[in-house]
Amino acid sequence: MQLSLFFRPYQIPAGEPLSVCIDVAKAADEAGLHSITFGDHLMLGPDTSGYPYGKFLHRSESAWPEPLTTLAAMGGVTKNLILATGILLAPLRPPLLLAKTIATLDVLTKGRVQLALGVGWQQAEYDVQGLPWAERYRRLDENVTACRAIWGEQPVDFESANLKLTDAYCLPRPHQDRIPLLMGLKMTEKNASRMARLGDGWCPMGLDPQGIRDGVDRLTDALGEVGRDIADQHIKIGLGSVMGATGKADVAKTLEAAPAFLDAGATIITITGPAEPESMRDIFEYIEEAGRWLEDYKSKG
Repeated sequence: MQLSLFFRPYQIPAGEPLSVCIDVAKAADEAGLHSITFGDHLMLGPDTSGYPYGKFLHRSESAWPEPLTTLAAMGGVTKNLILATGILLAPLRPPLLLAKTIATLDVLTKGRVQLALGVGWQQAEYDVQGLPWAERYRRLDENVTACRAIWGEQPVDFESANLKLTDAYCLPRPHQDRIPLLMGLKMTEKNASRMARLGDGWCPMGLDPQGIRDGVDRLTDALGEVGRDIADQHIKIGLGSVMGATGKADVAKTLEAAPAFLDAGATIITITGPAEPESMRDIFEYIEEAGRWLEDYKSKG
């Protein structure tokens, strides 16, 4: 099992600077966690009622750092930690800039990038940039296809609706031969085909183990149709925090649900630190507890 820490800006205690994100990443690396996962919103409108996964805990008026920039800073203070997103809103970024930014991050961190991409739930983020909400899935496909081409052999020849490259050099190429790009999409027949063609895994939200099993089965079939194998895919799921007797998030109790998801096909389990920590000490203690749990889990084989 690979254990990831999902860290959101609203978890930063009042009065602490945003730069403590870097300290959190360093602590996760030292604790032996697989990865740190960071979310993405370029802007938030005053109405977040459209969030489809329950109450949206992040206040619109608080800061939300750009994830790839934040992950770059985190990469500079860590050695082994995988730098992940959940979810990077790929259609909101120009394809050439997206490819360049991701490749640079991968090179600077010696191949520690693993991103989950999606289209988001907030139409306002598209409206303010003049991007058609109805084209979000087409733009996702285009951007992933463009990235793969740009990261390949040089010079690059590529043409799509929003990008035309002819005999162009787009360097650096990523450190990894293939940067894993998971997709945070509902597992419909169409999305299963999209993931099988373009992606390297699935990062769903809000599903129980049976929902994960059904989705993995559908993805397995879609992969088989294009000659790919589910064994090469990353299936990343998040567990909701379970509170302990002290009223704080309890790692062990939270991870009691992990075996059922692993049996259903998950390969990466994501946990979220304290939602309302009184101090950074609460966050660091949670990470240390996660590291101890993981070490004990591995020691039991």
